[in-house]
Amino acid sequence: MGLFDFIKGELIEVIDWVENDKDTMCWKFPDADANIKYGAQLTVRESQLALFLDEGEFADVYEPGRTELVTRNMPLLTSLRNWDKGFKSPFLCDVYFFSTRTFTGLNWGTANPIILRDPQFKQVRVKAFGTYFIKISDVKTFFTEFGGTKRQITISEVEEALRDIISPRFAECLAEAEVSVLDMVSNYTELGEKIAPMIQADLDKFGVSLEKFVISSTSLPKEVEDFYDKMTNMNMVENMNKYQQFQMSNAMEKAAENPNGGGSEGMGMGMGFGMANMMVNQNQQQQNNNNQPKESKDDIMKTLKELGELFKADILTKEEFETKKKELLARL
Repeated sequence: MGLFDFIKGELIEVIDWVENDKDTMCWKFPDADANIKYGAQLTVRESQLALFLDEGEFADVYEPGRTELVTRNMPLLTSLRNWDKGFKSPFLCDVYFFSTRTFTGLNWGTANPIILRDPQFKQVRVKAFGTYFIKISDVKTFFTEFGGTKRQITISEVEEALRDIISPRFAECLAEAEVSVLDMVSNYTELGEKIAPMIQADLDKFGVSLEKFVISSTSLPKEVEDFYDKMTNMNMVENMNKYQQFQMSNAMEKAAENPNGGGSEGMGMGMGFGMANMMVNQNQQQQNNNNQPKESKDDIMKTLKELGELFKADILTKEEFETKKKELLARL
């Protein structure tokens, strides 16, 4: 092999990139120290762009298709190298390929709860999570922000860099929306559409386009979720009597969980008296609703029996029981 054949063998004649994974956004063509042959074939596939750098400076950008690297097809690089004067030597430059397809399923989330003013719960801490899709919109800007001297840029690197941008923007949008936490689920789409332009304004600085922004879920503090569950189970509380019974039942449950607590006796006495009053008042209301001027003997005896059971369970004190007992016996 002669010297000319050796040099010719060292020249790169075909430049292309076949993506081997779905995570690579930018890939440097492995030219090592070899020169690219003048007239070499450059193949850029669909959803790709190729960027040439000459001594670190941006030169030409090539879109999908097959290109022969000659003077007429390398306007900026030709100008830098003065090939327009007939100089047709091999050239050394960096070639980067970019994947311009949409990268899906990127995750975002609020690292810390967002404190919101809620019309029903006053102040509530909310955490949110979701996904978003992006694609490269400007290869030069993207390379400037993420490239440097790297030979490869992956989507995980970009996702990590954008995490601290998306979450704060979501917090701002959610605070401005003034949506009740109970209505938030039905407003996911509206919130997503509102926040997308705010995030895009930040992503423009990185040469990235936001293709889709999705809110997948929001979570509330446990105490708020528990309260909401109880309200739902009550089926939105038909009347105040049922609501009082519901509240009294909750208080009794807590007292029963701690029968030896320091404040349980006083609370139990108050609950017992309150429940006794509620039972009597409820019977009176039922009689009034039925247009009966006077309670029947059976109704009064039923109430006395219920009061007796409360007394035996130590929910009513003896004094409370005797007071209500006299009141009911006077109606017979």
